[in-house]
Amino acid sequence: MITVPKVLVIGANGEKMGVVDTDSALAMAEEEGLDLVEVSPNVSPPVCKILDYGKLKYQEQKKASEARKRQKTVDVKEIKMRPNIDKHDYDVKMRSVTKFIGEGDKVKVTMRFRGREMAHQELGMQILNRVRDEVDEIAKVEASPKLEGRQMMMVLAPRAS
Repeated sequence: MITVPKVLVIGANGEKMGVVDTDSALAMAEEEGLDLVEVSPNVSPPVCKILDYGKLKYQEQKKASEARKRQKTVDVKEIKMRPNIDKHDYDVKMRSVTKFIGEGDKVKVTMRFRGREMAHQELGMQILNRVRDEVDEIAKVEASPKLEGRQMMMVLAPRAS
């Protein structure tokens, strides 16, 4: 697969073997029972290494799976409230909000209005502003409170440390 006439060869144990034509480099690799792998094709001359190609692929696969394992997906958790929420219920919901933000998740705080509560949307806005003020040091407002139908929503995201 190597199309260039000359390559810089690095041996199986890491020593430089110098610039050699491709056919003799392939012969060297076959002599050791290994493969000739092009490591960096964009330099002049391209760098090739004598190593076991199957082992190289295995190590790359292992490294990629390790990176996937460490990756954290950000979930959006939802907390639902009503405008006439009691103090204790509010405190319980706020504990959940701080826990979710501490785990690195976004939190969507939804204020639901039913019946005549629609006439007092300012009460819902006050509660959402109170939530925003309480979590100000650990979270930032990603989407400010807005009314959609009978719900008022606000999205909080954890602050970058």
